[in-house]
Amino acid sequence: MRRVQNLEVVSQREIARHIFELVLKGDLVSAMLQPGQFVNVKVGEMEAPLLRRPISICDVSHDRQELTIIYRAEGQGTKLLSKKTAGDAVDILGPLGTGYDLTEIPSDATVLLVGGGIGVPPMYETGKQLTKRGNKVISVLGFGSAADVFYEEKFAGLGEVYVATMDGSHGFKGNVVELIQQKNLPFDMVLGCGPKVMLAAIEKTFGATKQGFLSFEERMACGIGACYACVCQTKSGKQARVCKEGPVFKLGEVIL
Repeated sequence: MRRVQNLEVVSQREIARHIFELVLKGDLVSAMLQPGQFVNVKVGEMEAPLLRRPISICDVSHDRQELTIIYRAEGQGTKLLSKKTAGDAVDILGPLGTGYDLTEIPSDATVLLVGGGIGVPPMYETGKQLTKRGNKVISVLGFGSAADVFYEEKFAGLGEVYVATMDGSHGFKGNVVELIQQKNLPFDMVLGCGPKVMLAAIEKTFGATKQGFLSFEERMACGIGACYACVCQTKSGKQARVCKEGPVFKLGEVIL
């Protein structure tokens, strides 16, 4: 059940170019069970910036009551958030949205996790939970360049991991779908999160032969489904709210 709570900053560090890892602590973490959900973060104490910032859940430790989020500090709000240090309080609303329903994934399935840029973080908690269930996980991570790469070693702890950069400065030169095809990676289901162009490429390439789920990135206002600012169109003709019915949808469900 979602609620609002001030969580304490345990640590914060820059892990790639303009990319920050923020670890927070509080009993709200006990409600964070489904991978792929997000939290809405109040980034400042003043009226501006007014809106909270939606940030995906990267890692959860129920034993330590710790939550890890990873975000890009590029706007006024996230730059303010990047100034938080250990002991500070951060106002968190969550957990929000519908994540990856792991009950729909056979326990013996090989799962391909595909993350692009700031879509990489939620794939880590997803991969953790899948490996705990006994699934084999293969991770493919896409970035702009070597300066943008993060969590490669973390994903390596879950299984095979491959990295693609558009300029070829680290790993495979090209995009994630090109890497998957070039390596001829074997998998039963695909789970992805990233920019729409990446999600569209996954659907176009694998949608006819594979099952899976895609997590969408949209601009949000309320984060709880009240304002309809993040509506997407489904192939059934219905509208769906990314913050409520999503951000995770079945592969092929949303018009891209």
